[in-house]
Amino acid sequence: MSRVSVPCHVKSTVALQVGDMRTSQGRPGVLIIDVTFPSVGPFELQEIVFKNYYTAFLSIRVRQHTSMYTPAKWVTCLRDYCLMPDPHSEEGAQEYVSLFKHQMLCDMARVLELRLILRQPSPLWLSFTVEELQIYQQGPKSPSMTFPKWLSHPVPCEQPVPLLEGLPDPSRVSSEVQQMWALTEMIRASHTSTRIGRFDVDGCYDLNLLSYT
Repeated sequence: MSRVSVPCHVKSTVALQVGDMRTSQGRPGVLIIDVTFPSVGPFELQEIVFKNYYTAFLSIRVRQHTSMYTPAKWVTCLRDYCLMPDPHSEEGAQEYVSLFKHQMLCDMARVLELRLILRQPSPLWLSFTVEELQIYQQGPKSPSMTFPKWLSHPVPCEQPVPLLEGLPDPSRVSSEVQQMWALTEMIRASHTSTRIGRFDVDGCYDLNLLSYT
């Protein structure tokens, strides 16, 4: 299926502090990243692609257009998606990630804005975020090809072709020809092969003819 990149604007991250900011123990454990689409209208989101950078868990909220009389509302479409199996190790820390619409918890149509919520509970990493963020929507569908009806519904080979009206049945004609040939052979075989005498007339001899011999 084709996809088309959607131009987006990624706003600056907003950190939610964990711990006491007056001590060295305080550090940001949650980051908020808002993504807007100022040059496009509501669209159906197909895929989200990004490179992780030490984010352990990701949640996504989407603001969708409902109607001209109802204000757009925020809906959670992804909750605590694991990017690092162990937040205290390097596994998955810098992997490329693709998220598709079928993985979301809600319909991804009429998207106006996205909000990414990043969490990293481990104190081992000084910073975390997501990089190279790309948003895609479904591309135009290829034109469908139409085929003639006779190609879509071929006639089976074993189906007999209907006879033309007014012509005899070929099988019946063949049977009658064979019968005529057999009758001809019987007549030819029944003819006698005995030679008829010169002076034999209807089984008798003509005396006038015999007197000249």
